[in-house]
Amino acid sequence: MKILFLGDVMGRAGRRAITERLAGLRARLKADLVVVNAENASGGRGVTAGHAQLLLEAGADALTLGDHAFDQKDMLTFIEREPRIVRPLNFAREAPGRGHTIISDARGRKLLIVQALGQVFMSRPYDDPFSALDGVLRAHPAGGMVQAALVDIHAEATSEKMAVGHFCDSRASMVVGTHTHVPTADAQILSRGTAYLSDAGMCGDYDSVIGMEKTEPLRRFITGMARDRFTPAEGEATLSGVLVETDDRTGLARSIAPVQDGGRLAATHPV
Repeated sequence: MKILFLGDVMGRAGRRAITERLAGLRARLKADLVVVNAENASGGRGVTAGHAQLLLEAGADALTLGDHAFDQKDMLTFIEREPRIVRPLNFAREAPGRGHTIISDARGRKLLIVQALGQVFMSRPYDDPFSALDGVLRAHPAGGMVQAALVDIHAEATSEKMAVGHFCDSRASMVVGTHTHVPTADAQILSRGTAYLSDAGMCGDYDSVIGMEKTEPLRRFITGMARDRFTPAEGEATLSGVLVETDDRTGLARSIAPVQDGGRLAATHPV
């Protein structure tokens, strides 16, 4: 199975790139399933129900969220009605929605999608991601109940993301980091068969500070003072992520390749 995972959708530029280019990218890569992190799709903070529906209609088979999962309040109710949206497994016991889901491709092959939040350098102390992931992966062995399993680890620290990758090695088909918006160059298949990437990057305008228009972030770094709100940059977005091919029998990865389509990043690093 070929699984395309795209990193954090950032504001209007990211949404526009998804709606205009995802179908073509999916066809070109021959992806069987597409999973998109929609964490910042609405103004850079969370995703509204309407924008989530837009991304799904544009060709995403499922959406993952992150620490801003419920910044847009209508997601509190919409997520209960939409099983294709996955919030962090260890967000809070009372959180609505689900921390994992199973979707199927056109041939009926099943993909488990699960997301967890890291604890290091994050804004608040979330529950332990390792024990949370352990329970779900034990109940849904890749190559058994499902043909493949995708783990989205939404975290700041690359060390924590790598630890999750090794913790899930052989139990998940792929472990991909999100949240920092900067694509890493460490795409690899770990020693026991799990595809791994520390961060998928973002679907947004890279002429920015991690997707935000540059003026206000620069002012705060230089002066230590805030004047305006952060606003997402609105130039042409790069669709940034990773394509993993898995073995249906074992659930392990056969290959992993970074994906960068359009915008500044793809133009600077053509493949």
